[in-house]
Amino acid sequence: MLSPEVRAFLAEPRFAVLATINGDGSPQQTVMWYDLEGDAILMNTAEGRIKAGNLRRDPRVSICVEDGYRYVTITGRACLIEDQERAQADIVRLAMRYHGEERARSIAEQFRGQRRITILVPIERVSAHGF
Repeated sequence: MLSPEVRAFLAEPRFAVLATINGDGSPQQTVMWYDLEGDAILMNTAEGRIKAGNLRRDPRVSICVEDGYRYVTITGRACLIEDQERAQADIVRLAMRYHGEERARSIAEQFRGQRRITILVPIERVSAHGF
């Protein structure tokens, strides 16, 4: 599903914009850390955020990762993983991806006190531009 070029693009630590659907049907967007997990996008959030409530009600999402005129848009249906051992490990994984091991430890400390949720989005559709 993902070409080698798109997979390499997504492997870089860029930011993603996650779009969920509000109760009134309007979009809600959030800039997120992400990582590839096979043919799925992995993200993580704190309990109580708007996106978590939106995803419980309607799991459909759109994700856009851009670098100027090169960008990838992904659609899918999010699965929420609320197991705290997994969710905490995933936020540490993401912190390491974006900030390196040393800084990730201090970042992980602030997240340890939060109830975390992993968002796993199996990729249903990909649109790549500029490749």
